[in-house]
Amino acid sequence: MKDGQALDMLGALSQETRLKTVRFLVKCGDDGATAGEIGKQLKASASRASFHLSALEHAGVVTSKRQSRHIIYRANFKTLGNLVSFLLNDCCDNHPDIRACCDMEKVCC
Repeated sequence: MKDGQALDMLGALSQETRLKTVRFLVKCGDDGATAGEIGKQLKASASRASFHLSALEHAGVVTSKRQSRHIIYRANFKTLGNLVSFLLNDCCDNHPDIRACCDMEKVCC
């Protein structure tokens, strides 16, 4: 991952509604959700959700796919994984103290 792509993704995630949106979409998994469902979950209008989803999609954090009359949004797990890997492995040189936060046996989400 290049610095510019990481900055775009981090910039998109640095807004509260967008971060909550991604966290919700991660929980939705491969099923994803429509802008209306996301708006309902976040107590925001579908148009407001769509505005934030557009920024997230532009940064590569989420993907969208038309299904019938709806657009389904999904977290882009590959890109999010690459971002985390970039931060922990590339930037931190795989430092053991930093990597310890990712030990799933010790950390509970």
